[in-house]
Amino acid sequence: MQFHTCVGSSQLTLRSPCKLQALFLGFTPHNPLPLNNFHKKTKTRHAQNKPPSKDGVFLGFKLQCHSKIAALSNKNMNNKWKKKKKYGGILPSVLRALESDKDLEKTLESYHGKLNPKEQTVILKEQSKWDKVLRVFEWFKSQEDYIPNVIHYNVVLRSLGKAKKWDELRLCWIEMAKKSILPSNNTYSMLVDVYGKAGLVKESLLWIKHMKLRGIFPDEVTMSTVVKVLKDAGEYDRADKFYKDWSVGKIELDDLDFGDDQSVISLKQFLLSELFRTGGRSNSSKNDIETSVQKPRLTATYNTLIDLYGKAGRLNDAAGIFSEMLKAGVDLDIFTFNTMIFICGSEGHLSEAEALLNKMEERGVFPDTKTYNIFISLYANVGNIDSVLECYRKIKELGLFPDNVTHRAIIKILTERNMVREVEDVIREIENLDRRIDDSSIPLLVKMYVGAGLCDRAKGLIEKCKSCNGFSSRTYAAIMDVYAENGLCSEAEGLFYGKCEQKDVLEYNVMIKAYGKAGLYDKAVSLFRGMRNQGTWPDECTYNSLIQMLAGGDLVEQAEKARVFLAEMQESGFKPNCSTFSAVISSFAKKNKLLEAVDVYEEMLRTDVEPNEVVYGSLIDGFAENGDFEEADHYFRAMQGSGISANKIILTSMIKVYGKIKSVEGAKILYEKMKKFDGGPDIVASNSMLNLYGELNLLSEARSIFDHLIEIKLADGVTYATMIEVYKNMGMQQMAIEVAKEMKKSGLVTDCVTYNKVMACYATNGQLIDCGELLHEMVVDKKLLPDIGTFRVLFTVLKKGGVPSEAVRQLESSYEEKKPFAKQAIITSVFSVVGLHKYALESCGVFAKKGVGFNSSAYNAAIRAYTAYGKTEEALKMFMRMQDEGIKPDVVTLISLVSCYGKAGMVEGIKRIHSQLKYGDIEFNESLYEAVMQAYKNVNRNDLAELVSQEMRFVSDGQQFTDSETEDYDEQ
Repeated sequence: MQFHTCVGSSQLTLRSPCKLQALFLGFTPHNPLPLNNFHKKTKTRHAQNKPPSKDGVFLGFKLQCHSKIAALSNKNMNNKWKKKKKYGGILPSVLRALESDKDLEKTLESYHGKLNPKEQTVILKEQSKWDKVLRVFEWFKSQEDYIPNVIHYNVVLRSLGKAKKWDELRLCWIEMAKKSILPSNNTYSMLVDVYGKAGLVKESLLWIKHMKLRGIFPDEVTMSTVVKVLKDAGEYDRADKFYKDWSVGKIELDDLDFGDDQSVISLKQFLLSELFRTGGRSNSSKNDIETSVQKPRLTATYNTLIDLYGKAGRLNDAAGIFSEMLKAGVDLDIFTFNTMIFICGSEGHLSEAEALLNKMEERGVFPDTKTYNIFISLYANVGNIDSVLECYRKIKELGLFPDNVTHRAIIKILTERNMVREVEDVIREIENLDRRIDDSSIPLLVKMYVGAGLCDRAKGLIEKCKSCNGFSSRTYAAIMDVYAENGLCSEAEGLFYGKCEQKDVLEYNVMIKAYGKAGLYDKAVSLFRGMRNQGTWPDECTYNSLIQMLAGGDLVEQAEKARVFLAEMQESGFKPNCSTFSAVISSFAKKNKLLEAVDVYEEMLRTDVEPNEVVYGSLIDGFAENGDFEEADHYFRAMQGSGISANKIILTSMIKVYGKIKSVEGAKILYEKMKKFDGGPDIVASNSMLNLYGELNLLSEARSIFDHLIEIKLADGVTYATMIEVYKNMGMQQMAIEVAKEMKKSGLVTDCVTYNKVMACYATNGQLIDCGELLHEMVVDKKLLPDIGTFRVLFTVLKKGGVPSEAVRQLESSYEEKKPFAKQAIITSVFSVVGLHKYALESCGVFAKKGVGFNSSAYNAAIRAYTAYGKTEEALKMFMRMQDEGIKPDVVTLISLVSCYGKAGMVEGIKRIHSQLKYGDIEFNESLYEAVMQAYKNVNRNDLAELVSQEMRFVSDGQQFTDSETEDYDEQ
């Protein structure tokens, strides 16, 4: 949008309204002066009483603060007297005498006949209480020589309006009409102002209606007052129309009626009331009160209009008013500049706001604390903390005082960035100024301290601030909420129970939330049950918080409690919101309590609470996980019938349920629909489709989705794992291996599930060493704890690696019975059998470091690992330790031991076990016979190995013959 304006004979065309202001002031915002480069006069003006400085550092600020505080305090105490001293004559003595309410009439009587109308006006204005104003006014009226005038009535009406004494104001107005004291523009302006500030916007505008009926055209002050009232009420367009109508000399108020309601008097009733019936009317016609085109002349009017357009977001109009103000030669004041700075800065034109600041002094206007407060806010919004601190420093350097707004803003900015040292400097300054930290800042300070791990400082701050003036319930709740959000339940609890006064429901709500976050559900319920005994009744928020908290728990019992409170909430006259119903439904659905979820859903409908997509999504997903297509489809159609469009999550759930019933067509339709969404199908839906295609052996379709996900870099661990299963199920083992390698290369093997998938793929393909390497990476490098799926793969590796079946069964049994070191024994055995002896020995080191308490499977694994690596002495030491602990060797131990004898060349040891086996001291075991035979071969006693082979066949045949005889006997 362009602006066209004439300055002298030149025409400027500008695209930024703020640049227009800049050029009118005679400078270019592209080259704004830096914030530091104020004219020397600015510093001189603001720092006339500033203590000496040295090396650019402001010294003695604390001393200056105390001296100024004393001056300000003295000023506040004696302000009324200083104000009175400016009056001449007898006024100061009269005002001092009227300070006391006692004998007010007697005091006035002593000055009877000595006060002229102007002095009477001053006395009325100086009374701080409305009732004293009335008493003084009544005394004036009681005097025979008193002449009623509109100025006195204006003062009284304003006092009553400010005190919201509407009945008294009405009586005063009636009296004014009875005495034929016609209201002036000032009267109406004042009435519009007091009614507007009281929030009675419609009534304030009805005074303008009344003014029009009397034929009085609003002057500039009255017009500006009306615009301000409408602006403060957010009626920007109506304020703009009123101003523009006034500018062309007309007043049209028909569109200002907001409609009748029960809280205000309708226009008809108002006009028929005694208020209007007693007021005199002018005989002027409508045309008589309309004037010619006019422009404002007052700075305050322009300020109001600039503020109006700024708040309405109409920057162009604000710029136009500002340029009119400049052309008209109207004085700019601090409010003008502050407003324009705020408007420019808020619209992102910070350089122009800075330029306005640097140009203020040329117009004889100097920045005040509010000016810098605005800049602090603007710089904070763009994250320029250095400039924020510079503004804060400037306030003090220029002899200004940071006010509560300054401190509140600076604390907020610094705490958000955890600048502890700087924040504590501000706190010390507040204390030096004998002020207290604003309540709204305390939760921010506590949050900063807690975030920095300085809980003791947070506690000290709370205690210090409590000892001053205490906290409001809102502040208590906000601090407790900080503790709750950071998991500091005990601190929140201490603050809650440490408050002696009556606790507000807000504090109970936050404490219940704190218990919920800490998982202390019983405490939350107990606190809720005890509220009424302490005189505090739960509100709607209490019930909603408690129900949603319980619904979020892991146990079914908590979901049941949530449902009980849901019913109790309705019995108490509260209506649960959709989120509360949704939380309970979702809780039941996740716990596969679908009947209960449906019951709550139907209760929701009976309560006339419209379900949203979350409710439908929970039900659909619950039935999808349960494989119940009909129910899932029922709620899907119900959702569509209610006008709610299915989102990606719901469509993904429906794809899953189609997958359960192997309906590829239904799933494909929904998947194609998801492609039309922004971003296309999510990874969960794509993986579901991939899995469905794989289960139906639709390889080309599965491969198409897989390749697409890789291409768009969306493939995750589940994608690769699913594709591996697709290839494995179709017997394409080599392709499965290739995908597993790609998965590893892509860095997606990160958790137990993905490690298990790749290891299972390697194990199936016989790549046992690769499987062992992955196992070591998983448990040693990544520190991941193997799960049941991991051990299932490891048992497969042991069987494929040639570990005797007895040893595998022993390890399986030990794992299932959760015996000590069972998992370590399995892992050691895997490393040993795949040939990763270094890793096996590292694992055996765990056994060596431990004391007693091992079972036979752990010892057997260690003996087997040491033997496989050729460390026969270590293996025999483990065997000796085993015997010392009284653990009898079993067949697995003997198999490992005879292998150790064979590798160590200990023929006698082999013969001893062979003899025990031969003569029946050890029960026949084929794996042990094979181990003895292999041991003889290892010591080059093939003759004995052949003998063992013959014995083994003889014993085996005899065993078979015995078994055959037993079967014949059973038949007979």
